[in-house]
Amino acid sequence: MDVLTLLGIVVGVAALLGGNFLEGGSLASLLNFPAAVIVIGGTVGAAVLQTPAHNLKRALSMGRDILFPQVPNYEQGIKKIIRWAAVARKDGLLGLEPLAEREGEVFCRKGLMLLIDGNDTAAIRRVLEIDLLAKEQRDHNAAGFYEAMGGYAPTIGIIGAVIGLIHVMKNLADPSQLGPGIAVAFVATIYGVAFANLLLLPIANKLKQQINYEILYRELIVEGIIAIADGENPRTIEAKLRGYLP
Repeated sequence: MDVLTLLGIVVGVAALLGGNFLEGGSLASLLNFPAAVIVIGGTVGAAVLQTPAHNLKRALSMGRDILFPQVPNYEQGIKKIIRWAAVARKDGLLGLEPLAEREGEVFCRKGLMLLIDGNDTAAIRRVLEIDLLAKEQRDHNAAGFYEAMGGYAPTIGIIGAVIGLIHVMKNLADPSQLGPGIAVAFVATIYGVAFANLLLLPIANKLKQQINYEILYRELIVEGIIAIADGENPRTIEAKLRGYLP
């Protein structure tokens, strides 16, 4: 579990509630069910409307990565490539076939099979980079779902505030109702802005960072496989790939 994600959410919410308390407000003043329905429902509806089904499905599947990120192990990847290079140097490219059959990562197995089949380096790089770029685009499109919600939430909050003010205007004959009514109306704006800036936009940016880590790891694999195809020394390959380490 990513502790920093939980810590960020707790600190953000605590700062919001703590600031409200220091200003003399209470928790009850920030609780408004109709405002929550308008902001959350409107935000989700707008984002779903603009998102194709396959991107929405992928975005929801990436939701678990917010708390349980699948960060690739760069050191493990380098060790794997060095092992492949040593086997290829000793037994030839065909010696990699048993390793390819046992390889758990689909992208790595695909690269090894291209290598074993005797493709030239240009063809190997072209095939793997197409795979890499396609995955990067799909993942960024999916992360864009959360970014879109972060963009819509403040505007939906304003709509909720306007709806609340409409109801306030109906009670102009009773001045005692104006102050509390206006306060409740603006709760929707708070929900929209807070929902966007404390949750949705940070989630989208976090997912994009994780996508970038994954893409960089795949680039490491591509460079390693190309180096093996070029017959480079395992030590030289290791020195080159260590430049990818964070």
